[in-house]
Amino acid sequence: MAIDIADTSGSTWVDGAELARQTSYLLDRLHLDPEVEVSIALVDETEMTRLHVEWMDEPGSTDVLSFPMDDVVPGQPGLPRPTGVLGDIVLCPAVALRQAEIAGHSGSAELELLLTHGVLHLLGFDHAGPEEHERMFTLQDQLLADWRSQP
Repeated sequence: MAIDIADTSGSTWVDGAELARQTSYLLDRLHLDPEVEVSIALVDETEMTRLHVEWMDEPGSTDVLSFPMDDVVPGQPGLPRPTGVLGDIVLCPAVALRQAEIAGHSGSAELELLLTHGVLHLLGFDHAGPEEHERMFTLQDQLLADWRSQP
């Protein structure tokens, strides 16, 4: 899998190799071709605010943004695995740390959650309506539990 990680966030606690490993795990679990491409950018809060305003027309910073490219959807076991360019995920470690403190877990745990959330958005999942929300968050919770239970 082609997973590109760029870190301009200035955060010293983020483990890019671990984010790449988790991304690879998620893409495999979602039955995607090993040649699928995804980019992950870690940015500071100023840049995340700029992106949030520019692309979502919403004020202030946010934790994760996803920019899908090709219309790649999760594959099915036993069938050919979809391939293409998934798109870009932008994470803001500064926001993740604040959210982690409120949630009572580590910044790394929060980034795991946000990365999973971002990957699902790239694959067409959304949470605008109650049924979509239930479907996306159920899968997100399952993927995170499976990821965290690995040796």
